[in-house]
Amino acid sequence: MNGTRKDVIAELQSWLGTPYHHAACVKGAGVDCLMLMVEVYTRAGVFARMGVDAASISIPRYPQDIMLHRNEETYLNGVCQYAVETDQHDTGNIALWKFGRIYSHAAIITNWPHIIHAYAPEKMVVTGCATQSLLAERPVRFFDPWGAR
Repeated sequence: MNGTRKDVIAELQSWLGTPYHHAACVKGAGVDCLMLMVEVYTRAGVFARMGVDAASISIPRYPQDIMLHRNEETYLNGVCQYAVETDQHDTGNIALWKFGRIYSHAAIITNWPHIIHAYAPEKMVVTGCATQSLLAERPVRFFDPWGAR
């Protein structure tokens, strides 16, 4: 894949139905929202296009309920290493929501407000509408991985 927005959506759709599993990253077996982003952007060629060796991306261990006990914006800071904040809701961009104390849940935009994400309440990777769900009431920020580097 060439790292295009179309490549991202094709790869992302292939993860639909994968069970939600904290910190996992195996298509069809288990993934969470963070690892879904890493795997999709890696397999779609976005990191390679940016000159980033996906094997060099270090994901520290993180508790599933990190947003309840920590104030450090580790997820947000990690996203900022590979994407630039934007006000654009473009296909393939990242939407990052605040849960609890910190920004701690992400989805990839398919056609705003439509998203695909690994969502614990749904127990799998699902399509969603960000304006008609629990996400609608939460602060959200947007990031463009094609604007990085």
